[in-house]
Amino acid sequence: MPEEIGMNDAESPVPEPTVRRSGPVVPEKARWHGRLAARMIWLVVRAVALTVRWELDDRSGLIRGDGKQRVILAIWHNRLSVSLAMYQRYIAKPFPGRKLAALVSASRDGGLLARTLELFDTLPIRGSSSRRGSQALRELVAAAESGYDLAITPDGPRGPCYTLREGVVVASQLTGLPVVPVSYRLSAKWTLKSWDRFQIPKPFCLCQIVVGESVQVPGDADDALRESIRRDLEVRLRAITQDT
Repeated sequence: MPEEIGMNDAESPVPEPTVRRSGPVVPEKARWHGRLAARMIWLVVRAVALTVRWELDDRSGLIRGDGKQRVILAIWHNRLSVSLAMYQRYIAKPFPGRKLAALVSASRDGGLLARTLELFDTLPIRGSSSRRGSQALRELVAAAESGYDLAITPDGPRGPCYTLREGVVVASQLTGLPVVPVSYRLSAKWTLKSWDRFQIPKPFCLCQIVVGESVQVPGDADDALRESIRRDLEVRLRAITQDT
């Protein structure tokens, strides 16, 4: 699923991603059992999504608009279980031609998630703060130029939970796409004992989606402005997030 690219300081207005210097990293693909697991996840998510009762609070105008503006969707790591079904329901189907690219770890676990994304007609872009970061950032920019919406989990892949890192801000600066914070509340769910307290909806639950107001990052933003926008985005995303 979507991950976060970590950034470090640089002399240029836009910092370079933090990457390992030991050589190129080839993303690990899912093996046969990983592909089978991805198929099972896809089937289960689709089945549960058919039972979910949906409510939408679109404060950004993204859903009410004409569908022409491409965006970067920022959603917490623990809110990913029905995020792809949500995108298909409210964006892909109402606006034919819209397509999504999402950031996924280059690890073996990321291979399973990448295959799951493909089953949801989503383009996986492999990389994170520790592996293949600069290449993933270039691929995000290329996807945006090709007309894709982008999806990033700004606290992934390892947290801390609900801490928004700079990568989504830099991605907005480089692509020119606004960042739209998205979250939802599940009336009934299972919560895993993971670092992010990952949430899985129970069948027939109510999913109350909030799409927050978008944030545009100027192309000439410096370190201070990026940090100010990062803090503002974190506040906005936390404000529309309810765990109870």
